[in-house]
Amino acid sequence: MKFLRNILDKIEPNFKEGGRFSFLESTYDAFATFLFVPNHTTKSGAHIRDAIDLKRTMSMVIIALVPAILFGMWNVGHQHYLSHQIVDASFFEKFWYGFLKVLPLIVVSYVTALSIEFAAAQIRRHQVNEGVLVSGMLIPLIVPPDIPLWMLSLATAFAVIIGKEVFGGTGMNVFNPALLTRAFLFFAYPQHMSGDNVWISNQGDAVTGATPLAEAAAGQDISLSSWDMFLGFMPGSVGETSTLAILLGAFFLIFTGIGSLRVMLSVFAGGYLMGLLFNLWGANEFMLMPAHYHLIVGGFAFGAVFMATDPVSASQTNTGKYIYGFLIGIIAVLIRVINPAYPEGMMLAILFMNTFAPLIDHYVVGANIKRRMKRALTQK
Repeated sequence: MKFLRNILDKIEPNFKEGGRFSFLESTYDAFATFLFVPNHTTKSGAHIRDAIDLKRTMSMVIIALVPAILFGMWNVGHQHYLSHQIVDASFFEKFWYGFLKVLPLIVVSYVTALSIEFAAAQIRRHQVNEGVLVSGMLIPLIVPPDIPLWMLSLATAFAVIIGKEVFGGTGMNVFNPALLTRAFLFFAYPQHMSGDNVWISNQGDAVTGATPLAEAAAGQDISLSSWDMFLGFMPGSVGETSTLAILLGAFFLIFTGIGSLRVMLSVFAGGYLMGLLFNLWGANEFMLMPAHYHLIVGGFAFGAVFMATDPVSASQTNTGKYIYGFLIGIIAVLIRVINPAYPEGMMLAILFMNTFAPLIDHYVVGANIKRRMKRALTQK
């Protein structure tokens, strides 16, 4: 590591003001601070000083995503071979097939997002925002494995430019950029984001590609057991199928202090309570679906752990996090059941609550101020 440090120190003057490549200072800084923790702190604005910087924070999230990534690759191959009635495919064959299908999604996502991010940094003459490190990995995990690469690139560019750069970059965005990618794809190219034929790569004619949510929305009995759905043996977006893998990532985020336990628990609590209320209503088959099914199918668990907890677009106050997460869970299940044309409601629920997160914090802070003022008056 000292060898790398010496190399960086030697070439650094070339990228500073007056150097031959001063116009690439942002690019140099991005690579240098990726390899080594920077030896400087912010000089303006109100920031929390801590031993971990933003790049290291984003790295922790990527590590937490590893179980979902690896299982998603295997499941892509598993669903492919299952649809072709090939039951003797080995674990390695399934994983390798899925790896070759998912890797291009990751490459396209990162190349598109980083290209725009580096260009924006050079134009604005500021540091490269590290938030794209996580967004670039989240985006391939929330789309079907057979999404055309040009569509993924276009949607990623839309999310980075419109969802983040126009607001000022990481830390200023109102909406979660990864979810904006999925929203763009869903509304611009719905035929590639919904239906029975999009969730399995090169699907054969042996089995249907319907997800459990699609079966429930159609009034059909779900063909999988709750245990299979929890483990993730079902069609779906690359990283969203296995609740077990997602929870492993959640435990890591909570242990490292990166993810908000308040948001995660409140999202699951809100979704489960809304499921119970629909069970009591019982007007159709979807309402009668066991409440805990909502927590383990579709993108509910993935959204609760990796999307709703986004520290920028979520509520900032402790009380606000409970309210914010609880409403996401309620709205997600509400959209699923009430709108039969869109059984997956987690994306819209989170984006909707991203809009109201500042308002929630405003009233929470206002209530705290009033309570303290009242306490001060009573003590006089």
